[in-house]
Amino acid sequence: MRVALAGLGDIGLGAHLPALLRHPDVEVVQLCDPDPRRRAAAAEQLKARPVEIGAEVDIDAVDGVVLATPPWVTPELTVRYARAGLFVLAEKPVATSTEAARIYEQLTDDQRHRVQVGLTYRHDPAIQQLKTWIDNGTLGTPVLARAHIYDEPRDATNPEHTARITATLAHGTPVVHEGAHVFDWLSHLLGGQPASCDDAWSHQTRPDLPAPNVTGARLSYPGGHQALVEFGWLTTALSRCELTFLGDRGLATLDGFTFDLQLTTADGRRDITFPGDRTTRCFDRQLQRFTDLYDGTRKAGEPSLDDGIAALRTAELVAGRAR
Repeated sequence: MRVALAGLGDIGLGAHLPALLRHPDVEVVQLCDPDPRRRAAAAEQLKARPVEIGAEVDIDAVDGVVLATPPWVTPELTVRYARAGLFVLAEKPVATSTEAARIYEQLTDDQRHRVQVGLTYRHDPAIQQLKTWIDNGTLGTPVLARAHIYDEPRDATNPEHTARITATLAHGTPVVHEGAHVFDWLSHLLGGQPASCDDAWSHQTRPDLPAPNVTGARLSYPGGHQALVEFGWLTTALSRCELTFLGDRGLATLDGFTFDLQLTTADGRRDITFPGDRTTRCFDRQLQRFTDLYDGTRKAGEPSLDDGIAALRTAELVAGRAR
């Protein structure tokens, strides 16, 4: 599969490109970014590899494209490349609002099926283990899910990172950007989309930020499950990043960075770790599903464009209630 990587920022060069280079059935033929500094960084990372590096994707030279692009440009690019017949792996979130996501209505069913959304960490075996525990009653039912998602610290020694995340905040609160993953996990684990957002709040830790940088909500899911979620960016110190699932019979804890699991029941405590680091195993599994989509082993992207839009809709609902 001949692939172009568009978007050469941290996630593009740090996670997508290494996965693409590791896969035996993928040939990276283009790296694209409008920023010449990022193109230079990509060239340095590739060194002597014969890969074309430029500002735009040459549609005629590739079978698929990985979009590690900002969510305010991803929708237009996804539609452009899917309509051109390419397979598209598009980073989350698929847009910054459901209104912006309406552009996807231009795609036919066949074109939509060629799109896979980069809800990368749904592929992790820890998520599948959690689903088994919830479905088979190991924790009891219903469960109370708590998600504390704190990332992107404000670091005085890294002003470039702070400026970039602050600019991203201008396009939506952390719940829009980080919530794509979490709401996808919760719908996958708890039996469907939330029935309601029962309350929500937001908090701005500094007056010069373009939007609130901490947001939380309480949501009701099918089967009586409840979820309490918090998302935070741009504080010097961050709260612990983790998810917990509490039922009458047990407690499961997921480390938000390593995806190590801990299960506590009447039988005692059990710790589970998985081989390798989370980023490597998830991006490799994600890419394998993308190549399966290309060769026909899979008939539609997984997670699908509909999954990405559903997660965005929940995030937007929370952001709206918080306002």
